[in-house]
Amino acid sequence: MSTADFRMTFEQPIFELREQIDALEASEKKPPEMREQIRRLRKQLTETTRDIYSNLDPWQTVQVARHTERPKFTDYVGLLFDEFVELHGDKFFGDDRALRTGFAKLDEYKVMLVGHQKGKTLKERNECYFGCAHPEGYRKAMEKMRLAAKFGLPIIVLIDTPGAYPGIGAEERGQAQVIAQSMLTMSQLRTPVVCIVIGEGGSGGALGIGVGDRVAILQHAYYSVISPEGCAGILWKSHDYAENAAQALRITSQHLEGLGAVDAVIEEPLGGAHRDHHQMAGRLKMYLLKTVRELLKKPIDQLLSDRYEKFRRIGSFLELPVEGPESPS
Repeated sequence: MSTADFRMTFEQPIFELREQIDALEASEKKPPEMREQIRRLRKQLTETTRDIYSNLDPWQTVQVARHTERPKFTDYVGLLFDEFVELHGDKFFGDDRALRTGFAKLDEYKVMLVGHQKGKTLKERNECYFGCAHPEGYRKAMEKMRLAAKFGLPIIVLIDTPGAYPGIGAEERGQAQVIAQSMLTMSQLRTPVVCIVIGEGGSGGALGIGVGDRVAILQHAYYSVISPEGCAGILWKSHDYAENAAQALRITSQHLEGLGAVDAVIEEPLGGAHRDHHQMAGRLKMYLLKTVRELLKKPIDQLLSDRYEKFRRIGSFLELPVEGPESPS
């Protein structure tokens, strides 16, 4: 599927300019005035794309985060890491295909890689439950992260899920408890942990593997305690109000950085990560190398203390004195 096959309404001016450029470039003969027109249209296309993507509202950001051509976990495995060896199973129930784990190399660093996989084709998406992990996925992730801590390997987590799987089987196998247990386990791991939200960061499914020494987010990803549709279903009893919910939730990278919920925002290529996988992977690799190098220099006890304090400080609030009846004289 090409990017043009998945068109977001707000991108219509971009596609119109692309079609004009393609029509002109299809001509066998290109006189000087036509080449000049193509040059002007290309410049206009760049300016229009930059203007649109620098002014996305929260719901538009959610749409970009869900773009079918956006790089997935397996794309980053191929573009960023060497010698990836996938590890399977939770030693309890089965092997969840929505949460992948494995040994990998990031240049000179041996790491443990953990992340959600949504799949690309319909068959893959069904196998991966569209990136919605079951309890066995989180148990697998915990087991492999403990293994990484045993051998002193940094852990890199790539988050991309609309939420944990909400089915009856998942609930019967302890979905809520295992997510809480995963967060507790990650808070105590005696090795560096770097978490990156690469697309959707929805609900407990994302929070369950989101406890790290550094938590970053791609520019056009989102991170929230609940998906916009889930929030709309609770507050307005209808998914039709998902756009209103996205606006109220403050889920974009700019909001999250201001609230202290993320440590860094990684800039995406012009027009979003789905337009240039290699450039996006290059920027992500630069951030990971710098961060892993920095965290490995810290003593483990200091790392754990800083991790604890980091999550204690998240968010901003205002305390006002409680007004009550005056004390009797």
